Amino acid sequence: QVQLVESGGGLVQPGDSLRLSCQASGFTFSKYGMVWVREAPGKGQEWVASINTGGDNARYPESVRGRFTISRDNAKNTLYLQMNTLKPEDTAVYHCAKLLGSTSYGGYNVRGQGTQVTVSS
Repeated sequence: QVQLVESGGGLVQPGDSLRLSCQASGFTFSKYGMVWVREAPGKGQEWVASINTGGDNARYPESVRGRFTISRDNAKNTLYLQMNTLKPEDTAVYHCAKLLGSTSYGGYNVRGQGTQVTVSS
C-alpha cells in the first residue's frame, strides 16, 4: 500500500535550518507531484510547497518563499524540504503528501503521519 514516512524534524532555534525527508513506497513515485503541508496547534492545514514529477516546477506560498526549498530524488523515492531561516511561526507538524496528478497543482489523496518541527529560543 502507499506509504509516506517523514523524518528530520526537531527542536531548533530561530534562524536555524532543518532538512525534512519523506520516503515514499507502494506507488510509482516518479509519476506523481508531491506536496508538503503543515499543521500548527489551533490552526488549519497550510500548504508549504509543492513540486511536479520532474522537479523543475516548484511552488511556495508567500510565507515560506525564499526560505524553504522543495526537491525530490526519483531514484531514491524521496522528497525533501530544506528549511532555512526558521521562525517560531514555522512550528508545526509537517506532512508530505502524494498529489493526484503529475504537476505541482491539485489535491492529494495520501498523507504521511508527519514530523514535528519546533522553532523556539
